[in-house]
Amino acid sequence: MTEQATGAQHPQPRARNGGPSSASVEHLTGAQSLIRSLEEVGADTVFGLPGGCILPAYDPLMDSTRVRHILVRHEQGAGHAATGYAQATGKVGVCMVTSGPGATNLVTPIADAAMDSVPLVAITGQVASGAIGTDAFQEADICGITMPITKHNFLVTRAEDIAHTIAEAFHIASTGRPGPVLVDIAKDALQAKTTFSWPPTMDLPGYRPVTKPHAKQIREAAKLITQAKRPVFYVGGGVMKAGATAELKVLAELTGAPVTTTLMALGSFPDSHPLHVGMPGMHGAVTAVTALQKADLIVALGARFDDRVTGKLDSFAPYAKIVHADIDPAEIGKNRAADVPIVGDAREVIADLVQAVQAEHTEGNTGDYSSWWKDLNRWRDTYPVGYDLPEDGSLSPQQVIQRIGQLAPEGTIFAAGVGQHQMWASHFIQYERPATWLNSGGAGTMGYAVPAAMGAKAGMPDRAVWAIDGDGCFQMTNQELTTCALNNIPIKVAIINNGALGMVRQWQTLFYNQRYSNTVLHSGADTEGLPAKGTRVPDFVKLSEAMGCYAIRCEDPADLDKVIAEANAINDRPVVIDFIVHEDAMVWPMVAAGTSNDEVMAARGVRPDFGDNEDD
Repeated sequence: MTEQATGAQHPQPRARNGGPSSASVEHLTGAQSLIRSLEEVGADTVFGLPGGCILPAYDPLMDSTRVRHILVRHEQGAGHAATGYAQATGKVGVCMVTSGPGATNLVTPIADAAMDSVPLVAITGQVASGAIGTDAFQEADICGITMPITKHNFLVTRAEDIAHTIAEAFHIASTGRPGPVLVDIAKDALQAKTTFSWPPTMDLPGYRPVTKPHAKQIREAAKLITQAKRPVFYVGGGVMKAGATAELKVLAELTGAPVTTTLMALGSFPDSHPLHVGMPGMHGAVTAVTALQKADLIVALGARFDDRVTGKLDSFAPYAKIVHADIDPAEIGKNRAADVPIVGDAREVIADLVQAVQAEHTEGNTGDYSSWWKDLNRWRDTYPVGYDLPEDGSLSPQQVIQRIGQLAPEGTIFAAGVGQHQMWASHFIQYERPATWLNSGGAGTMGYAVPAAMGAKAGMPDRAVWAIDGDGCFQMTNQELTTCALNNIPIKVAIINNGALGMVRQWQTLFYNQRYSNTVLHSGADTEGLPAKGTRVPDFVKLSEAMGCYAIRCEDPADLDKVIAEANAINDRPVVIDFIVHEDAMVWPMVAAGTSNDEVMAARGVRPDFGDNEDD
């Protein structure tokens, strides 16, 4: 989406025409060259799981004092942990696994990182070069498998190619539109002797990301902003990736136009800021969804007009001209034609827009959005995001998540799984700072939260990290709690336990006549042969305790604050709280899949009434 500005936080090798004449040369194995290369590019943490083909690399890794290896319990956990690390720190996340099933278990987190533009380097072992293509034991064509879901990938069969390939992989992953890069290394390349020198010569013909926007396009965009009556800044995750949040605040306050931040951009503009009108999309705030529909100008910054934001595409924002700025030219015009396309790094784009808007103001061209703000404020007052407490006195999932956010230490990082709890966490926790909200936005990967929280805590050990997870998501990757317990990574996990695959159940309630086919997770059904009603299978408290965690169950709203405070006070081991919540709670607002955003529902059976004057 946008240039990864944080790539400059750690040393990056330079592309050079000549050889490394000034560098010292060492005689090493390919495996030693790999570990030395990781040290030189600034990789301080690797999440991985050894196996036969990558095993040569694990021997010199044992001697490294600069690279910490965290042994995961499943390769998918390694990939999501590397992603969480990258999202929290701004550095490149690194995972390392063996060939065959080890590599294929990384496919989901690699696809996840690709969808969310996360800088990730995945290193996989491969069978010996002479055996490639023979269906050797634990052989898989992981380069072929991941070609559609990586920014680039490499197959390395010679030891002398390892150092420059690692340098190139980190450069590609962290520059331009960030993304995952896979480096597949044959076992005999790791075992062979080679020479090592740093920095290596990089050869990346054709890879030249455009970061500086065209001045003419910037001026056109500034004119449209000052001429518009109903402008909206549509801010995507690319602004976060570019480290452009300070510039965004300056631009928004300079213009006085409303700001919407997508699910991937939460925290890039303070939730509490008066110009912030909420998150747009299928479960976005009514004001944000409607602002985009009624706008006469949308300024999209590092966003991609995905279906979860636009709803039915041909009915999206029918009155709006579009300014679309993105580091990736392939995104511009892909879903919605742009009146003013701007290719460039979001930080440079926004900084240049600030200057151009200031120039318009100097010439007396200032936007008048007073009528627009009357509408926006009326919608915001009439249709705030909220919830009702259950009539039976049980725990409200929204209240649980809201209180976790309110009681968490300042600067806490929140990682969410996927489903209802993800949407509630996006609405009922306030995000005031960038990189405090981590989630799987594009791929919607269940099982993301626990390993991503682990990676975030490993990268930011001085910050509190909460994983907000569902009982369905938790059962996919909870084994990484063992990794946390054994590696002194004291994350906190809130299981929002409604006994069901909640979001799927919500759709069954609304669109499938309450026929709950295969969404019940608890054992409370009266089917013969199942445990007695009320038995918890699994018992998350016992399960978590068995993995070395401190675990609590909370069912009574009166205990909510006490339990959360108890969790916040424990920092010597992971903490898991099993919150037993009401099973019928739903996520609102909602735009049903395939419908127009004009059909947004504020709550079940509640269609907002915007009057007629907004359609002028």
